[in-house]
Amino acid sequence: MAEIKFDLARQLLLDAIRPALHALGKGGRAAEQLVLGTAIQESLLIHRQQLGNGPALGLFQMEPATHDDCWNNFLKFRFDLAAKVKQTLDPDEEAAPVAMKMNDRYAAAMCRVRYVRVAEALPAQDDIDAIANYWKKHYNTLLGAGKPEEFLDKWPQYVNAHTFD
Repeated sequence: MAEIKFDLARQLLLDAIRPALHALGKGGRAAEQLVLGTAIQESLLIHRQQLGNGPALGLFQMEPATHDDCWNNFLKFRFDLAAKVKQTLDPDEEAAPVAMKMNDRYAAAMCRVRYVRVAEALPAQDDIDAIANYWKKHYNTLLGAGKPEEFLDKWPQYVNAHTFD
């Protein structure tokens, strides 16, 4: 079972996260670790709709209201970044919340945009404690049910020494 989780994480990194972050020009190991860790914590890399009929969508479990806020109050004023995010969409696909449900590149791009809006610098790469706390503070928020300890417990179940090769 562990090998399957390692494979899921590596495939998401290679197929969606790394290409999305490269398209945005917002990559690097710390960003990859933060975005991958967000997906692990939020969806276990399998849930594309929030459990319990909640509104969150995709492997990064972003709510449609958050998606729309990123577009209406941030990307709308950053034309270059908005154009780069649109590059992660499939042909004829619109920048709508539903796209995050099946387009992992777009969902990863929107996750990264959510973090780009934060004034606080990203934690150092490989400082998973700091990355877990950053996720909690800026993605899950104080009102969210998630805990940094959960993030830290899940991380070694999905990430091994070869994940970021």
